[in-house]
Amino acid sequence: MRVPFVNEGATPVCRNIRTLHNFEPPATTDEVRAAALQYVRKVSGTAKPSQANEAAFARAVDAVTEVTRQLLDELVTTAPPKDREVEAAKARERAALRYGTR
Repeated sequence: MRVPFVNEGATPVCRNIRTLHNFEPPATTDEVRAAALQYVRKVSGTAKPSQANEAAFARAVDAVTEVTRQLLDELVTTAPPKDREVEAAKARERAALRYGTR
């Protein structure tokens, strides 16, 4: 039986991890690493590891970065690449509708 994890009273440790595949221009190394860092933070439940866990945390970020880059390099699609600026504008529009404009 799986028990759900409850993170009561803790501050969020992860922003939304964004789609990196099929964009023009392609995802940068920094974007891939940032996504890997967010993933490791989410999985570990901590935004900053203790000194005892720093090395394991850093190795995990490196490994996830490497495998994510490999995945992005190997994925194949027939869909045309999305334009980052157009997608960002759509997201802003959705947010304005959802939360109202300020």
